[in-house]
Amino acid sequence: MFTRAIVRKPCLAMLSGITEADMGFPDYTLACAQHNDYISALKECGLQVTELPAIEDYPDSCFVEDVALLTRQCAILTHPGALSRRGEVSHIEDAIKLFYPDIERIDLTGHVEAGDIMMIDDHFYIGLSARTNVKGAAQLIKILVKHNLSGSMVEMSELLHLKTGLSYLENNHLLTFGEMNTHPDFSQFNRIKIDEDEGYAANSVWINGTVLVPKGFPKALHAIQQLGYKTREVAMSEFQKLDGGLSCLSLRF
Repeated sequence: MFTRAIVRKPCLAMLSGITEADMGFPDYTLACAQHNDYISALKECGLQVTELPAIEDYPDSCFVEDVALLTRQCAILTHPGALSRRGEVSHIEDAIKLFYPDIERIDLTGHVEAGDIMMIDDHFYIGLSARTNVKGAAQLIKILVKHNLSGSMVEMSELLHLKTGLSYLENNHLLTFGEMNTHPDFSQFNRIKIDEDEGYAANSVWINGTVLVPKGFPKALHAIQQLGYKTREVAMSEFQKLDGGLSCLSLRF
């Protein structure tokens, strides 16, 4: 169960955020409205939400998930693979210190973005991507083991982040997309394969029995509802233009 979340408001500079989506520029006013609805959805799931102010110096800073990993035992500040995002880490630290007095860190020899990390109970799957490398993943696993947690590296070649193609919905159910549909590391799970035309919905988020699902993906929504979950759609069009998904917009703990 989760009790809290940390989010950061979008900045106007998001119009120049990192993207490979080729979907045009986001509408800032609409993005702010969608972000507010996202916060409402978190609160509907029972979370107390800490809202941090926008930072104009960092276009992608609303995607707070990438700069920290918050676990049951510890908080870990990452070292993003994207150069333009590394300064975001210091801006999230004070908010995390309110809840975790002792914070671990990935040092500068490794790269980790937490969009590449999927938690299942006390184990953390770490995707190796352009943003997370072996050195960073190895550091992360060492920190996890120190806190009686565990981690493993996941080889991948097609996805921006691991959670672009995976979402764990608890009860052994795993949404998958693309190369994750057949990835051997996840053969033990009940895989719900998301069709290629709705691949964005593979990044859905389980929170206290409710699954947040991006709006506009009816097949994925139906598949999740068929598993018996309560669902809440959240419009994400403007964040999709920046390669950002539902999990990216909050730190949940």
